[in-house]
Amino acid sequence: MSKKFIEIAVNILNNCEHYVGEPLFLAGTFNNWDPQHLLVGTVPPIGQSIRCLIPHVQTGDLELKITRGNWLTLEASRDGKLKSPQVFKVQRDAEINLEIDSWRDLFPRSTASKQVLTLDDHFYFPEMNVYRKVMIYLPKDYQQSGQRYPTIYMHDGQHLFDEARSIGRSGPVEWMVDEFLDGYDSSAIVVAIDHAKDYELRQQEYLVHPVQGTKNALGWHYLEDIVQTLKPFVDSNYRTLPGPMHTSMLGSSIAGLLTLYAGLKYPAVFGTVAIFSPSIWMDEDNLYAYSENMLSKGINRSEQEFYFYMGDRERRFRLMDAHNNMKIDLDRYFEWIKNHFSGKLTRHVNPEGKHGAYYWQKAFEDFYLHWNSKINSIYINK
Repeated sequence: MSKKFIEIAVNILNNCEHYVGEPLFLAGTFNNWDPQHLLVGTVPPIGQSIRCLIPHVQTGDLELKITRGNWLTLEASRDGKLKSPQVFKVQRDAEINLEIDSWRDLFPRSTASKQVLTLDDHFYFPEMNVYRKVMIYLPKDYQQSGQRYPTIYMHDGQHLFDEARSIGRSGPVEWMVDEFLDGYDSSAIVVAIDHAKDYELRQQEYLVHPVQGTKNALGWHYLEDIVQTLKPFVDSNYRTLPGPMHTSMLGSSIAGLLTLYAGLKYPAVFGTVAIFSPSIWMDEDNLYAYSENMLSKGINRSEQEFYFYMGDRERRFRLMDAHNNMKIDLDRYFEWIKNHFSGKLTRHVNPEGKHGAYYWQKAFEDFYLHWNSKINSIYINK
């Protein structure tokens, strides 16, 4: 059954003295997140409101952001933080209210902590024969402590630390990994590898098997570069705890699928793999075959952990029908691997979670607390 279309009236109250009179736009799920599609009017004087109508809105969730025409001019909180999309559940014609407290471009573009450093602007990955920017997060006490630290290897490095480098479908959204770790006493080193700038090349580098539309899969080469080149470099130049118990890998979406493959292939390297919102559907038959092959080899995996995260509202191609439910794909694989994997399996589901960085922010925090507690307990018990 097709969805019903309704009309939404939006009232926008301005609480900010800046940019009065400039063009004002709404972006959201109703217009595929086009930041300059729906011109509302101009920014009203402080304390005044402007009203507009959004016709032909589908029933269900309506997500909205206010801009002045591009993603650099989004509304923000009074302290300059980007707000998450405002979500409204709409079933009939309705009126909703929004407020402008400040604008993001009144504040510095970069949000990266001073603990985030450039490991190399052009780190060479020999198996792929490419150069990639690699960033590294060092704990706040790294320079003074003399200690060694656990390490997390993460993909899609542009989106982890700095809002100025992270532009997604719905605007700049970073994972806030550095902000979270800055506020946490027991920290870790994070190695963040940039993805290819071209989306198709990113998919090519993150897939390990050829699929329809991507014939030259480079994922195995990419993982080999991390294991054989990047990790030895990091272990030689930074005070890491290099063993598998203190080394993890984390990725989301297609990079989550890649991380799952990394855990299957390299149990002696990655003691924990954090697999967020994996795109299992992209390589499902190969995944089951490879999993069965690797898990039947008799390798001792008793100390290894696969940590899965999924939002209950994640869908392939953003289609909301049951057939495209990514959680069903994960549930099916999780039930299968329970009977084949000798290590620890953890699954965390966010009932309201969708596919995107806003939800992975909290998922990272939950994973890190879980992982940090585990490695500290192992250290104490030893």
